[in-house]
Amino acid sequence: MRKTYAEHRQDLIARYPQGVTSGGVAIDDIIQLKLQNTFNTHLDIAREMAVVMRADMAAYDADSSKFTQSLGCWSGFHAQQMIKSVKRLRGTTKGAYVYLSGWMVAGLRNRFGHLPDQSMHEKTSVVDLIEEIYVSLRQADEVAINDLFKALKTARDAGDQVAEQAAIKAIDTFETHVVPIIADIDAGFGNEHATYLLAKEMIKAGACCLQIENQVSDAKQCGHQDGKVTVPREDFIEKLRACRLAFEELGVDEGVIVARTDSLGAGLTQKVPVSQGEGDLAAEYIKWLKTEAITAENPLRDGEIAIMKDGAFVKPVRMANGLFAFQDGTGRARVIEDCIANLTQGGADLLWIETDTPNVDEIASMVAEVRKAVPNAKLTYNNSPSFNWTLNLRKQVRAQWIAEGKIHEDSYPDGNVLMSAEYDATDLGREADERLARFQVDISARAGVFHNLITLPTFHLTAKSVDELSRGYFGDQRMQAYVNSVQREEIRRGVSAVKHQHEVGSDLGDTFKEMVGGERALKAGGHANTMNQFAAE
Repeated sequence: MRKTYAEHRQDLIARYPQGVTSGGVAIDDIIQLKLQNTFNTHLDIAREMAVVMRADMAAYDADSSKFTQSLGCWSGFHAQQMIKSVKRLRGTTKGAYVYLSGWMVAGLRNRFGHLPDQSMHEKTSVVDLIEEIYVSLRQADEVAINDLFKALKTARDAGDQVAEQAAIKAIDTFETHVVPIIADIDAGFGNEHATYLLAKEMIKAGACCLQIENQVSDAKQCGHQDGKVTVPREDFIEKLRACRLAFEELGVDEGVIVARTDSLGAGLTQKVPVSQGEGDLAAEYIKWLKTEAITAENPLRDGEIAIMKDGAFVKPVRMANGLFAFQDGTGRARVIEDCIANLTQGGADLLWIETDTPNVDEIASMVAEVRKAVPNAKLTYNNSPSFNWTLNLRKQVRAQWIAEGKIHEDSYPDGNVLMSAEYDATDLGREADERLARFQVDISARAGVFHNLITLPTFHLTAKSVDELSRGYFGDQRMQAYVNSVQREEIRRGVSAVKHQHEVGSDLGDTFKEMVGGERALKAGGHANTMNQFAAE
């Protein structure tokens, strides 16, 4: 437990009975800096946020309406503003996390330029972004607590004891902006030892939760693209163990591992694992390989391999690049087996099933199969911008209503035309929007989804917002475009970033100058500061 204002004051008065140090530093200034420093190290963050996640998981097990959410953020500022917004909305940050997407690191945060999601970015880029996000969230704490101490000083100077006690209570009950990060380690960036080394750096940067996928590291693809290649289950389990060992070594005993399976959309595997006996992990993986019979017309040639299947030798279908193909239509079964193995033998805490459409029934049916083996299986789910949400949900509503006899096939057209704005105000359009609004509630209740995330929202939001401002500013509106689309909305919504100097710590600097210099302090926040124009807001 962190010490209260009174406890800090009591400790310091015992050391400095006059209320100041021998060098003239006031003990209240020391207390402020101690309380502003909400975490000593980022490893402390990882340890504490892991406990937060575990508590949230337990709450979800008891009540599926208590699912958690996050947005993918590609900078510390995006994460900071998201969490500030949540705090304004809810009065608390509970249930809100930050998702760190490998896609956005590749696309926006690496030294090689804009890259596709194929693990080509530097390993250190992910670590650097975790560090940056937590620096930004901790700075939000510093700015907010500084404001609370300013209120305390104002109350004391005015002799207002009621306001003074209110300010102290606000300081003691302050809730940090620091929240858990679910950090994407891709496919581990190499072998199991490379995964372990990177995992340690991510944890030391503050990550309490690592998400890792069962693709081949050097052939990794975005989950919503073709050409995905999975690794045998034993290989993936070794990487799950590598992540667990990294958590244990660093004392993050409650660290959370999300095991992601891309098998639903992956039709290839890197290698044929060696089975040691019937029903083992390798055997259960091999059985899904696409094979050809060995016949006189299709003999086993030099350089080819054969495996025993159902009492006969067959040839696994091998691509020109040496990869092996799975049987068509087996993705769902492989996903279920992946999930069970990852939980029961890999020690994963949460699952991630990468799907090709946002369909609650489809995901719920797979989770129901997993829960036959692991009753408390829980998921994170990617509410991906790669889905055309409007079109998918309208198609789902149309198909269901036709099957129920509610409408005729001719009532609404099939295909991409359903995306048209002309269907927004129709019964179908409204029903699809209602399902969209409750999608996360439904999937959490019916499909075991503990955590709902959107991987790339701030990428798309930034693109849209800059386009919106640019179209007006470089068009006929000019300054009106900025005021209407940005500043006026900031002021009316109470977005603190409207006072941009304050947001990045200008007042913190003034406070510190006063701590060490008193009346000599040269402050930025005087009467000539243009940020005073927003004081009334």
